[in-house]
Parts: sequence; structure tokens; C-alpha cells
Amino acid sequence: MPLARRRRIRPVAIDPATGQRISPLPFVGLVLVVASFFLYAASGLLAPLWAVVVLLATWVALLVLCFVWWSRPRWVVAVGVVAWAWWFVAITAGGVLLGWKA
Repeated sequence: MPLARRRRIRPVAIDPATGQRISPLPFVGLVLVVASFFLYAASGLLAPLWAVVVLLATWVALLVLCFVWWSRPRWVVAVGVVAWAWWFVAITAGGVLLGWKA
């Protein structure tokens, strides 16, 4: 049967220490948090210095939370989404309530 179709089997990443499958979700969450850093760092164009310091402190807290929750993959993705949403809410609220202008 030289023309028979072969089934392709994708190799599964297995953790040698635990023998469990490695999920890609924590990496996705970490990429979301790290990618949101440029928003937090560039907030100085829209917000005063004290607000940028608070925003960067919350970003560092979210990054640490990613590493603490690394074994809970879906929670790490949620932290990544919260990082983007928190920046948007904070900057929008500052502009509306505190009158921050670019």
C-alpha cells in the first residue's frame, strides 16, 4: 500500500518531572501581559507622573501574578486580558474624571 494515507501525529510536549502535558495557555497569558507594557510605559503622554507610577506598579503586580499562577493556565490568560482592560479603564477614567489631556 504505497499510496495509503498516513495519519500525522503531532508530538505532545510532556513535562519530564510530572509526566503531564504542558499547556501553551500560560505562555499566551504572559505574552499578553508583556505586550501590554508598552501601553503602561507610554502612558506618560496622557497621564501625569504619579498616575504613570501607579500604572507601572500595577503592571509589575500583574506580571508577578502571572508567575505565581503559572500552574493555573486559564487564570494566567485572564490576567493578560485584565492587564489590557485595566490600562484602558484607568486612562479613560483619568481623562473623563480627572481631566487628563494629551
